[in-house]
Amino acid sequence: MSSFPILFLLFLAMILSMNNSAGATQHPSTETKKLLSVKRIFSNPDLSGPVPRTVKISPDGQWVTFLKGREDDHNRLDLWAYKVADGSVRQLVDSKVLTGGEETLSDEEQARRERMRLFARGIVDYAWSDDSQSLLFPLAGDVFVYDLGAPSDKAVRRLTRTDSYETDVKLSPDGKKVSFIRDQNLYVVDITTGVETQLTFDGQGAIKNGMAEFVAQEEMGRMTGYWWSPDSRKLAFTRVDESPVNIEQRYEINAEGFTVFAQRYPRTGTANAQVQLKTIDVATKAVHDIDLGQDKDIYLARVNWLPDSQTLSFQRQSRDQKTLELLFADSDTGQSRTILTEKSPTWVNLSDDLRFLADGRFIWSSERSGYRHLYLYDHNGQLIRPLTAGPWVVNQLYGVDEKSGWVYFDANRESPLEQHIYGVRLETDTPEKPEKISQRPGQHQARFAASMDTYIDHFSAVDTPPQVMVHRADGQRLFAVEENPLDNTHPYYPYLAQDPDITFGQLTAEDGQILYYRLMRARDFDATRKHPVIIYHYGGPHAQLVKNQWPQGTDYWLKMMAQRGYVIFTLDNRGSWNRGKAFEDPIYRRLGRVEVADQALGVAFLQQQPWVDAGRIGVFGWSYGGYMTLMNLMQHPELYAAGVSVAPVTDWTLYDTHYTERYLGQPQENPEGYRQSNVFAYADKLDDPLLMVHGMADDNVLFTNSTKLYKTLQDLDKPFSMMNYPGSKHSIWGQKTRTHLFHTITDFFDRNLQAGSRAGKGKEGR
Repeated sequence: MSSFPILFLLFLAMILSMNNSAGATQHPSTETKKLLSVKRIFSNPDLSGPVPRTVKISPDGQWVTFLKGREDDHNRLDLWAYKVADGSVRQLVDSKVLTGGEETLSDEEQARRERMRLFARGIVDYAWSDDSQSLLFPLAGDVFVYDLGAPSDKAVRRLTRTDSYETDVKLSPDGKKVSFIRDQNLYVVDITTGVETQLTFDGQGAIKNGMAEFVAQEEMGRMTGYWWSPDSRKLAFTRVDESPVNIEQRYEINAEGFTVFAQRYPRTGTANAQVQLKTIDVATKAVHDIDLGQDKDIYLARVNWLPDSQTLSFQRQSRDQKTLELLFADSDTGQSRTILTEKSPTWVNLSDDLRFLADGRFIWSSERSGYRHLYLYDHNGQLIRPLTAGPWVVNQLYGVDEKSGWVYFDANRESPLEQHIYGVRLETDTPEKPEKISQRPGQHQARFAASMDTYIDHFSAVDTPPQVMVHRADGQRLFAVEENPLDNTHPYYPYLAQDPDITFGQLTAEDGQILYYRLMRARDFDATRKHPVIIYHYGGPHAQLVKNQWPQGTDYWLKMMAQRGYVIFTLDNRGSWNRGKAFEDPIYRRLGRVEVADQALGVAFLQQQPWVDAGRIGVFGWSYGGYMTLMNLMQHPELYAAGVSVAPVTDWTLYDTHYTERYLGQPQENPEGYRQSNVFAYADKLDDPLLMVHGMADDNVLFTNSTKLYKTLQDLDKPFSMMNYPGSKHSIWGQKTRTHLFHTITDFFDRNLQAGSRAGKGKEGR
């Protein structure tokens, strides 16, 4: 392994000593027993503390850079740097100064950030140059470079200044050029000379160059449509033709009017966009088509260059998602060949775990054993050996240190509630026994330096706010970028004395699989009386809520409700994430069945507890969780007293191709599965107070899902409440909007679940 600078090591003992003393938790006195409120949850500063984002180590190891929210607005991010040699921290770029405080996103960028679930403003991404002398960052639709060697008043240089909005900004591997998308075309600009070159010219209307199509962004986790070759000579890019996609007349209803968007939305069972893959030589402008195969009705899932900068790899997924192929193509001739194929009787999940080694071998992850694990292949796709194995899940491959022969990844081998960092040797003969690197119980997520000898550990646990530490690859802690101690300066400290107790447990599903739950109760919980319950769930694929981690998102509101006397219960049912393929597969061809059964099992557990009022159990969920709320209330009205459904899918024929067909197939060949998966088959059974919430500009789960249910319930003479948010998309974001939303949800549960409410009188009172 390469080593950090000697100067850094001289300061290491001092830094560790300072961090250790700062890290001690100071317990609040009994006089500070403040309770959380909705207003405080969505105010500044962030209750999680000063959590750095997008933390990176410079290529020379001298700097650790990160984005940090402002004290007066934790969602506006600025660029900061930690100097390794002396432990000093300074702000490099104040985003508010550069923009004058104003920032208007283009429609495309708004949509892209919604797909990324990125709701911050200011500087939201950046990249280091290879020489560690400059940083590239986009801001307010233009591209900037920060020069570390220049005086502070001259350090920022603007590379673009146009009325158009530059998106998906990237630095070439050699650090000499910047690429971006402008007006649906691909551009590069030379950093030294400022000379700009347009590479594609036909991007307009339904044609988009270098951009990921809707389902790639929303459902496939592919947020880009172009890729630099390692030698910086070529770019691979997609040419997307959206003309085959149905045009939906989507209304975005705002406070003072509405806009009609003719959006190309690929509903399940309808045509997808046509995607081509091409390469272009940046110097000569020569363009070559890559052969994606005869079948055009496929998904281009991933694209990666091989180290030789001549060969391009891509992953081709069949429309039914039961087959995933890895292919290699010559970037000049376009000829491609299949290297390996994954098949499943249900569906094949995508990942970003492909890594190429200098000698031609590569690492690939697969769920063929029932759990995602890593495998080593030769350059022809012949399996050499498994690198990991066992009844646990590899979550993410971080990279390979080829000099030392170590492969680094994270996994839930210790417990499904925890995520740890591991290492395994390329030549391992014991794939079941990787070396555990992280030690503290909780959630660990790493970002390794390019040298692979150090990593940044993002860590939190139920009792520990998010911390950012730098470690050696063997796990030795070097220093803290942000210790974030729970002392009397921490934003959450005033609420610590009344912090609810959190416990975890297990139930057994009808097929014998283990289900994990989280129980949250007030610190001064009175077990001698009966309490109302709020079940908070998601329940859908690719999500896990029950973890040993610090609160995220809605968790602070759940803590507030626990402080107010509610029992808070969350259970990850079958079909959810991070438990292996056998745990996910029961939802295939029919949604809303085993998920509802598992949640009912959770209710049965609650009903057995002497401190639970079985007549006052409510349920709350968002998106798939909102769908689950409706299915729970409608299939088992006898179990629940009230429910809140936010932005739910109600009719799966209204949702997109890649997500819906993965689980249900196409409507034409599984009509009964769709009928039984939609909420309308059960709407006449609704017998509980229901609050429906939806953003009126939602372009993911279209507002039509809710309006269609509104009409059905009205025709059935079923009373319900609704709260719709003008201008809001799927995440219903914004401090004032979120504050109003959660005040509304709080009031709804208080009216329907507190003692003396209609719900508290039992079912016979309805």
